[in-house]
Amino acid sequence: MAKSKIKDLINIPEARREYFLAGNSTCQGCGLDMALRWAMKALGQYTVTISPASCSNVVTGVWPKSAPDWPWFNMAFAGATAAATGMKHGLITKGKGHYNVVVWAGDGGTTDIGLQGLSGAAERNEDIIYVCYDNEAYQNTGNQRSSSTPHGVVTTTTPYGKEQHKKNLPMIVAAHNVPYVATASVSDPMDLYDKFKKAKDIKGFRYIQILSPCPPGWRSEAKDTIQHAQMAIDCGIFPLYEIENGKLTLNGKSVRMHDKTKRKPLGEYFNKKNQGRFKKVDEEVLKVLQEDTDKWWAWIDRHLVYQEEAEL
Repeated sequence: MAKSKIKDLINIPEARREYFLAGNSTCQGCGLDMALRWAMKALGQYTVTISPASCSNVVTGVWPKSAPDWPWFNMAFAGATAAATGMKHGLITKGKGHYNVVVWAGDGGTTDIGLQGLSGAAERNEDIIYVCYDNEAYQNTGNQRSSSTPHGVVTTTTPYGKEQHKKNLPMIVAAHNVPYVATASVSDPMDLYDKFKKAKDIKGFRYIQILSPCPPGWRSEAKDTIQHAQMAIDCGIFPLYEIENGKLTLNGKSVRMHDKTKRKPLGEYFNKKNQGRFKKVDEEVLKVLQEDTDKWWAWIDRHLVYQEEAEL
């Protein structure tokens, strides 16, 4: 995928326009704010968003003083994908099938409460874009653990560190044989922008998971949001990739990360001085996290090798 550059967007009206307006109530350094801003620059004005219970419902504000400058519908936790399905078919009936219908959900409403509806829509290959902005816990309700919370992380419901590992939801969605699955990060806005541009032109169910740091929940400094998101990529725990029609490709800095020597030590990311949520991550937990990361990359590497051989 050819990567866009900031200078390329100067002459694109949709990219220059700000759809998520200033004055919203996101916290300083909020990854949600950054992700939504860049996603909308790619999707443009012909977009309708369905958002289940999450930080998004709060920070968008109350009409007529709401922050999104496009149609936005708040929805119950479990009902977002069903509502988006109905919205898309309704727009088609009205002759407006060209509108992008986007579910914008947190990891709690995606990996846990909303998973059944997501799976159903993916199995039917509904023509919607499902976005999970992944801040790795239920942050809106006080930082409770979700199934997207990494192993060892302290939340209000895992005070001694989470025992289970993070659920690999992009791969679960990919198992539904949908046309497009991708991961993105707020630390690489051009990669994020390009993936939404690509998803916009694909028909069928599309899924994008964005690593979106939450300074209050991660107990980190607002100024370090981009640094933390980038370190997750550099250490290999959140690889950037696309799965398009079953073909997996790596993106950005993750292209060279299948070489283990290119990855930074996990300890540089799981550092309790930088992120307080890691205060229970000791050497034993770090070893388990490293083993889990290595297994994931071994799977990716085998898949990429298979693709290369198949293309010869």
